[in-house]
Amino acid sequence: MPRTDRPQDLARRLRQGSYRRKLARDAFRRETFALPRAAAREKAREFFRRFPKAAYMTEIESWRELPGDEIEFTMRRLPTAD
Repeated sequence: MPRTDRPQDLARRLRQGSYRRKLARDAFRRETFALPRAAAREKAREFFRRFPKAAYMTEIESWRELPGDEIEFTMRRLPTAD
């Protein structure tokens, strides 16, 4: 029988934390910034210098343009390098 989720089922699972535990398995650290375009570029460069991609798997996870020539972006990296 196929599983059908009702809103109550979803709410119960969220309260129990099953979804939170799944998200906690993701070892990446994320930081989100909203900066003017030039400052956003410099912040991303600084992030890559501080946490090199080869060691921390650093990447720009997502980005979007905001009004006023601002860029909102999320940087993702591992907490430590092995």
